[in-house]
Amino acid sequence: MTVTIELPGETVNVSGELLDRYDVNAPRYTSYPTSPWWSDSFNEDDYRRVVADSNHSDRPLSLYMHLPFCEHMCRFCGCNAIVRHNHEAAAADYLPYLKKEIDAVTSMIDPSRQVVQFHWGGGTPTYFSPEHLSDLFGFTAERVGFAPDAEIGVELDPRVTSLDHLDALKKLGFNRLSLGVQDFDHEVQVLIGRVQPYEQVSDLVATCRDRGFTSLNFDLIYGLPGQTLDTFAHTLDQVAGLRPERIALFSYGHVPWVKKQQQVLDGKIPLGVDKFKLLCLGLERLTQAGYIYVGMDHFALPDDELCVAQRDGSLHRNFQGYTTKGGADLFAMGITGISEFSRSYTQSVRGLKPYRTLVGEGKLPVLRGVELTDEDIIRRATIGDLLCHGLLDKPEFSRRWGIDVDEHFAAELALLEPLRADGLLEPDPDTIQATTVGRIFIRVIAMVFDQYVHRSADGPRHSRTV
Repeated sequence: MTVTIELPGETVNVSGELLDRYDVNAPRYTSYPTSPWWSDSFNEDDYRRVVADSNHSDRPLSLYMHLPFCEHMCRFCGCNAIVRHNHEAAAADYLPYLKKEIDAVTSMIDPSRQVVQFHWGGGTPTYFSPEHLSDLFGFTAERVGFAPDAEIGVELDPRVTSLDHLDALKKLGFNRLSLGVQDFDHEVQVLIGRVQPYEQVSDLVATCRDRGFTSLNFDLIYGLPGQTLDTFAHTLDQVAGLRPERIALFSYGHVPWVKKQQQVLDGKIPLGVDKFKLLCLGLERLTQAGYIYVGMDHFALPDDELCVAQRDGSLHRNFQGYTTKGGADLFAMGITGISEFSRSYTQSVRGLKPYRTLVGEGKLPVLRGVELTDEDIIRRATIGDLLCHGLLDKPEFSRRWGIDVDEHFAAELALLEPLRADGLLEPDPDTIQATTVGRIFIRVIAMVFDQYVHRSADGPRHSRTV
């Protein structure tokens, strides 16, 4: 059986044999090394040293804050979320400690460094009242300086985001909003425990536009229970009609052994070729509607900054997905926050109780981390070029990193030959350039350069490429 994908100016065929070969478990490469290989011995002293070193660089700042609370747990959710029905009690349990961490972290940062990117993620940030959000942002803004063109974004749940929330966010300077849509089909929404009619989202989008928000992102998920080609096609057409500047089309990750609420979805989700057809439908409908396939799971309108960054070679990938702020040091605060510096990653504790305990004692809530070797840096750049641009120009990369790509990656280049023979790579010997099919399975290509993923047969589990 062959799946045909009709793209603007190109028809792509993927055989069942090819799908079976490359629909495998692979990292998503929001970091390298990926987080399962980080060390628990990396501690608060290591983090403070890394921050001190970063102050000697001229790198700007990116700030992320995790606001983990939700009113209800969606059955598909794989995020670190906490369900609390009492909003004021949740705010009292978390926000004072988050402020204390913000105070501690920002006190270590050179005040001359400007914030070029700021993001609230969750959970549901708009779970908190406009007053709480305004207070939290004001507290932060008193401690760091924002660049005039800073990207300031937040994730929204259309079911709980009010007009007062939007007015407060606009007044605070937020300019990027990400709406959790997932799917517009009512039966799918009932199955996943997240009912939000199209009209509710459409009205919210209209209100965002009326208030001057010019950069909206929609999060969609393919592979949800109850999704069919017909229902998902309707969702995609409705989404394209609302014209968000960016669309993230995520694969549903079914991990019921980790996320217990997903157990009720066992046996109801599309798998294998059925799930792959949903992805292909997304590729077709969104590109035919004028969106550019940026890569992995991201689409954007041609004049969006993501597309501009991809064209000029500055696109970067981190724990927030694709970003235009690749030259910034990312400081993450709140539970599960992951910070990224030029040569290290640090993750905060996952649970609310240990977070409150450590921060309450005046400590930084470091769980683990890793410092990168020179070889890690080179391989991270290799994987980054592939995921962001679908291309590694061997002569240019050799000059940039002072290596001979053919010698340095001789073993890896040999492993790529079967992928080239299967049509995932262009035949040009001076490049490692993914074809359209190769871009769909780009994680498989990137994984060839991963020194860690093959170290143990009993090693970390990753999501599948489809």
